[in-house]
Amino acid sequence: MNTNDFDFHLPEELIAQTPLEKRDASKLLILNRQTGQMEDQHFDAIINELEPGDALVMNNTRVLPARLHGVKPDTGGHVELLLLKNIEGDQWEVLAKPAKRLKEGGIVSFGDGRLQATLIKKLEHGGCIVEFSYQGIFLEVLESLGEMPLPPYIHEKLEDKERYQTVYAKENGSAAAPTAGLHFTPELLQKIEDKGVHLVYLTLHVGLGTFRPVSVDNVDQHEMHSEFYQLTEEAALTLRQVKASGHRIVAVGTTSIRTLETIGNKFNGEVQADSGWTNIFIKPGYQWQVVDAFSTNFHLPKSTLVMLVSAFAGREFTLEAYQHAIDQGYRFFSFGDAMFIK
Repeated sequence: MNTNDFDFHLPEELIAQTPLEKRDASKLLILNRQTGQMEDQHFDAIINELEPGDALVMNNTRVLPARLHGVKPDTGGHVELLLLKNIEGDQWEVLAKPAKRLKEGGIVSFGDGRLQATLIKKLEHGGCIVEFSYQGIFLEVLESLGEMPLPPYIHEKLEDKERYQTVYAKENGSAAAPTAGLHFTPELLQKIEDKGVHLVYLTLHVGLGTFRPVSVDNVDQHEMHSEFYQLTEEAALTLRQVKASGHRIVAVGTTSIRTLETIGNKFNGEVQADSGWTNIFIKPGYQWQVVDAFSTNFHLPKSTLVMLVSAFAGREFTLEAYQHAIDQGYRFFSFGDAMFIK
C-alpha cells in the first residue's frame, strides 16, 4: 500500500481558517458504505442518523493552551515551547523552537519569570524534556500565559479560545482538539439524549502527530505516535449493554475510534474499562472490532486519518466522497465540515 494512494488535490481556499458562528451550522456529508450513496445535509441532521438505544461516544479531552513564548534570561533570545505530554510531576516533553539555542541545564523564562523551564534532556526532532518551576497551580499559570496550539495550516488568530474546545471538554491534556466534536452544541446533545441515545464519554489526549501526513512511501513503515486513553467502568458497561441489545456504537471522531478499537483488540472484541497508551494505526485491511458508524471531519491528504476512513468506507468510496466535498465547496480540517459514515 502506497502513501500516494491516499493523496488528493485540495484547493487552499477550502481550508477553514475560523470556526462558523454556529457550531452545528456546518455541513454534513452522509455516506452509506453499503449502497455507495452520498447525501448533503447540515450537521444537526446527525440526529436522524441515530436510533434510540444507540450509543454516541465522544472524547472529553480538553486542549491545554500549550504554546508558550519565553526568553532566555542570559541572552534575551526568544524561545517557543509547545507542550506535548506530561511525563511525571513537573517534567514535560516539549517541542522547542529554535531547539539548537537550548543547552542541558539552560533556563527559559515566561511571563516575567512566573514560569520557568529548565532543560533536562534533548531528544530528536527538536524535542526535549524540561522541568517547570512556578508559584501556585501549574494549570492556572499555563491558562494565563499559554496560547492555543492551533494546527499549522490555520493562519488566523482565534478570537475565542473556547471555540477550539468541544462543549463537553473536561479532562486536561491534549495538544490538539478532537475536532469532530466541535460541531455539537449543548442543545443538540440534549435532543439526541431525549431521543433515547446513550451519550458516552471516553478520554484520549490528542498528540500533534495526529495531523502529520505520512512521510514514508510504504504505509506499513509509518510509525504512529502514542497517545494516552481512558475508558471508565460505567462507560464500558453502557457500551456492552448497547452491543448486547443489538444497537450500534457510533463514534465521534478518529480519537474515539482509536480508543474503542484499541480496547476491542485487547479484549477480543469486548469493551472493558481500560487505560494506557495506544499507537494503533487503522488502515485498509483492518478488522473492525467495536465501532459500527462514526462522524469525522475532512482530513489532510496522505494522513493516517484518511487511511482510517478508507479502512471503514473503502479507499475508492472515500476518495470519491472527498472529491464530491471539494466540488461542493465543503470546508476542510479542524474548523471545517463533517462526514457521517454508516
